[in-house]
Amino acid sequence: METLNIIYWSRVGLGVIAALICVAGWALTNTLFSSVIQGASLAIVFYIITYYILKMKFITKVEKPSKLFTTGIGAYFLTWIVSWILFYTLILKAQGLIV
Repeated sequence: METLNIIYWSRVGLGVIAALICVAGWALTNTLFSSVIQGASLAIVFYIITYYILKMKFITKVEKPSKLFTTGIGAYFLTWIVSWILFYTLILKAQGLIV
């Protein structure tokens, strides 16, 4: 598999993991507004941290270092928001707060 493909699919998986962390944070605070702000902040910080981890591993395998930052950024945030909404809805449904 090509290096940029590995990075792309890693970002998709990391988006799901970030969503799970955001939902866990909401479950602890149980307030929606602060959860949205904290969730978005956490997703951005998580992306930056994983960027440096992926950079250490793949810096010698790509032709431009900027590709490491931009590859999969859209997929990460789209996967994060869709997964976050899905997990959030499932938890509300399990608690009986929505029908």
